[in-house]
Amino acid sequence: MNDEYYMRQALQEARVAYSEGEVPVGAVVVCQERIIARAHNQTERLTDVTAHAEMLALTSASNYLGGKYLTECTLYVTVEPCVMCAGALGWSQISRIVYGAEDEKRGFQRFAPAALHPKTDVVAGVLADECAALMKEFFQLRR
Repeated sequence: MNDEYYMRQALQEARVAYSEGEVPVGAVVVCQERIIARAHNQTERLTDVTAHAEMLALTSASNYLGGKYLTECTLYVTVEPCVMCAGALGWSQISRIVYGAEDEKRGFQRFAPAALHPKTDVVAGVLADECAALMKEFFQLRR
């Protein structure tokens, strides 16, 4: 198992979001080489602006582990987390974040690069073209 494998799992979640009319962002949380949480955007379904894939995956992973800290975990997400999600990821003390496509308009790297825990490693650009293509297709159909 490697970063591409887990990002493909996140892409599956993003496709579910797409099919439900949600912005196609998917996420998985991996702990000890095992997926312990899966999620996709559900802001429309739940009428909740905080129901981003990352937030839902964090909650699910915390419930699975029985604690709020994800120090032994990696989040794979198809699009760079926003500032809100980066803040939550920082509080979770997650060990690693791997994301696909950059989000130049809302991504945390531009607006809040210090939001993450200092020990969190970030890997950007895994399957970025595939992740970005799904987003572009979604928004082209909406316009």
